[in-house]
Amino acid sequence: MTCYDRRDLGLLLLRLGTGGVLAAHGAQKLFGWFGGHGIEGTGQFMESVGYAPGRPSATAAGLAETGGGALLALGLATPAAGAAAAGAMVGAAAVHAPNGFFAMEGGYEYAATLALAATGLAVGGPGRLSLDHALGHVLDRGWMVPAALGATAAVTALVVGARNKRVRKAAQDEQEALFAEEEALFGK
Repeated sequence: MTCYDRRDLGLLLLRLGTGGVLAAHGAQKLFGWFGGHGIEGTGQFMESVGYAPGRPSATAAGLAETGGGALLALGLATPAAGAAAAGAMVGAAAVHAPNGFFAMEGGYEYAATLALAATGLAVGGPGRLSLDHALGHVLDRGWMVPAALGATAAVTALVVGARNKRVRKAAQDEQEALFAEEEALFGK
């Protein structure tokens, strides 16, 4: 007879809550569910905040959130699921960072919390009330944690770095256009 302890129950609750929120968040992007804008609308938004091209960016974020969230909730492939979800949330945090920390001000608090929860689950494991445990942890080996988190960190750094470069360039171009407009109006 298997005996589950409060750690297993706590991990189950954390996985279901975090994974469920992430999956719903991603379904907004992918399918337009729960008041979301689907791939087209999300793609346009992604493009407007510097993630280009927008549609593939929306698809990647939606798949990482929906897939990572669903797998976290199930406790399946937990290192990869947590890493994918965390990477997507770091990408979201980059958009909100200029607004400060608190979500109430449009900051990155919400995205950071989901990223940390997903990372914590990837590192700590899913517990015994999970598909990973039922399958003998074939998709949840110790070496998979640093591999998944390392690969995701590298890809996320490249994607967010390219996005930040595009945002800086757009701001610079806008400032130069305003300066040129002022020169045209008022002369040198």
